[in-house]
Amino acid sequence: MLTIDIDIARRFILGRQGLWPGRRWRGVKGTAQAMRAIDYLQLDPLQIIARSQDLMLHSRVLDYKPGMWEDAAYKQRKFFDWGGWLAVRPMEELPFWRVAMRRERDDNARIREMGQEHAKAVIEMRAILRERGTVSNRDFQMTTRTRTQSYRGRKDSALALYYLWRTGEVMTHHRENFERVYALTESVAPAHLLRESDEDEADRFLIKKDISFDGLSQVRRAATPDFGAPPSTSYHRGVPLDRATRVIKTMLADGDIIEVEVEGWKALHYAIGSDAKLLRDLSAGRVPKAWAPLETSTTQEVAFLSPLDPVSARGRAKILFGFDYVWEVYKPLHLRKFGYYTLPILWGEKLVARFDSKLDRTTNTFVILGVWLEEKALGKDEKFAKALGRGFSRFVQFLGASKLDAKAIREPLLRTSVAAPKKAKKKAK
Repeated sequence: MLTIDIDIARRFILGRQGLWPGRRWRGVKGTAQAMRAIDYLQLDPLQIIARSQDLMLHSRVLDYKPGMWEDAAYKQRKFFDWGGWLAVRPMEELPFWRVAMRRERDDNARIREMGQEHAKAVIEMRAILRERGTVSNRDFQMTTRTRTQSYRGRKDSALALYYLWRTGEVMTHHRENFERVYALTESVAPAHLLRESDEDEADRFLIKKDISFDGLSQVRRAATPDFGAPPSTSYHRGVPLDRATRVIKTMLADGDIIEVEVEGWKALHYAIGSDAKLLRDLSAGRVPKAWAPLETSTTQEVAFLSPLDPVSARGRAKILFGFDYVWEVYKPLHLRKFGYYTLPILWGEKLVARFDSKLDRTTNTFVILGVWLEEKALGKDEKFAKALGRGFSRFVQFLGASKLDAKAIREPLLRTSVAAPKKAKKKAK
């Protein structure tokens, strides 16, 4: 068993997720590399300034532009999206996930009932897909379909297509305004991946995948894993509980995973066995060469975290950073403390502030609605001011905005720096 302190745990999780010590990937190629490194790219349809998945990649990839992940997934076919907890996965993992898809069909009561209740529509959608090649739920008018009350769709055609997607018969061919356009799996995935892996291999893979995604994982079970719970709390997506306990013991014995004790945390955590050296190096003050930033570090230029970023979402910000972060987008206006789409600000290896903003598309102006500091002294910190200005400058370019409105920033030093940021010296190549 390894024992580490909270500082090492934080650096390890940030580093494995590509957020520290700075961006280490670039452009289209780097986008695919980052998507593999972070294990799951969670997708969310909401677009206020940019969608969560694009924000997540912007914080990790230099020269990232919104939608680059879609090119990697739907044009290059390097990735596919799937799951009740919607996330993108590498295409080469498909044989393992086809085991989980089959279990969805056979063992997930909600999915099984969906297929049974809309059996005629399922047969109809199969036939239409064979005939047309691609199909979107928008292809079917409400007046021609049976109305449903499911949060997964209001038409029987929507639920039939969703059922076929969850059980692996169809895949997302591409997206139009984020909505899935479906195609039969054999027309999307390479033929050599249209198989199921060995069941035991799939169990080990799925457990290891979830632990890798967390970096440090409790591998606990959630009561309702089908309602948006991430892999870290669903006790291994697709792995039955009675099998998971046995598989974890075997993986520990084989060294595939290790136990890690974090000082101050009550629960024991697991990490991938191959990460033991990383943890020891970090404990000795060594930063892996592979983590070296291509340009600026997060000390020189802050990074803004997506509201669904795994290092800070779902209460993890409080545990790792002592930063109380709640995504307030689903809270009524009178209950919001900060703002509708507030994002955490990473400086160095700590979350030190948050900001709310909007993109005024009529004037193409990025408007900062407020910046809230964890410590008042940051408002007069020259290094932080420069780092904040550089972060917002890159963010404006990422959004494609032509103007920035920083009047809402209360601190004069920060407001001036954001309005007229100074560029950091680029790292020599």
